[in-house]
Amino acid sequence: MLAAYFEQFRGPIQVATLPDPTPGPNAVVIRVHATGICRSDWHGWQGHDSDVHLPHVPGHELAGTIEAVGAGVRKWKRGDRVTVPFCVGCGDCPQCHQGQQQICDHYFQPGFTAWGSFAEYVAIDHADHNLVRLPDEMDFNTAAVLGCRFITAWRGVTAQGRVRGGEWVAVHGCGGVGLSAIMIAAAFGANPIAIDIEEEKLALAKALGAVAAVNARQSDVVAAVREISKGGVQLSIDALGSHETCRNSILSLRKQGRHVQLGLLSGSEANPPLPMGAVISNELEIIGSHGMQAHQFPGMLDLIVAGKIQPQRMLGKVVSLEDGIQELMDLNSFKGTGVTVIGF
Repeated sequence: MLAAYFEQFRGPIQVATLPDPTPGPNAVVIRVHATGICRSDWHGWQGHDSDVHLPHVPGHELAGTIEAVGAGVRKWKRGDRVTVPFCVGCGDCPQCHQGQQQICDHYFQPGFTAWGSFAEYVAIDHADHNLVRLPDEMDFNTAAVLGCRFITAWRGVTAQGRVRGGEWVAVHGCGGVGLSAIMIAAAFGANPIAIDIEEEKLALAKALGAVAAVNARQSDVVAAVREISKGGVQLSIDALGSHETCRNSILSLRKQGRHVQLGLLSGSEANPPLPMGAVISNELEIIGSHGMQAHQFPGMLDLIVAGKIQPQRMLGKVVSLEDGIQELMDLNSFKGTGVTVIGF
């Protein structure tokens, strides 16, 4: 198969012919038709994730058709159109038994614990527990947009953030996760405020449902959000992952507000100093959120098929595997808008 791989962290990424994967007893091999390019892949290439071992093929936001099926797989067959959560549960640990596969004790993660989807084929373990059947109406590029960013935002806003109609929601960072959060919050009747440093991204955020926008280069973010929301937001989401955005998110909350951390805090941005005085005195909640379980997809997919949420509007461009390498290496520059997808 053709795949993009690297042999050293921060080193060259190249397209090469590598051995085709074969399915283990509980696994399938998926022919990849589309895969998103995510900042988590950039973190993996940088060496920020201890799960990544060299040499490595990145990629975890995939959609395609099943090419081969392991002997122990019962629910799937060759030719099925599928996607998969980026964090795959083992099906046997206490968390999986409670339906919390996204925090499985023995998780499998394509593009991190194993070779990923920047390739023509990818093997996915624990297939019966984790694959998601795609609606016939959904094309592969849209399914790749769901990837980790949309589903992370979906669970972060709806399950962890407990968004309600009429609430003010601040979203710090308008990359793929942030734009998804804005679209989802608006669909639930909330009032999203978009915060970013690029006017082009803020314009797209407003087109996707943000009722107001704050340029963090031109404004005091906390003051601006508090003024727009008349005292602070009920829900605030750090969709980027930095010391600055995490702090701003917490300080944007009104009393008894909820901060949800979606953006990864890695490298030099790990372990941010938190304004715990405000957390205590204002009885704030700080909530983590990590991916979404396969069994939670159907409700979200029903809304997409019905046109009530439209993740396809976040598709920025579709590129080749070769061009996707440069897109991945450039991710920390935060150039461009929407989600870039590699098409096969």
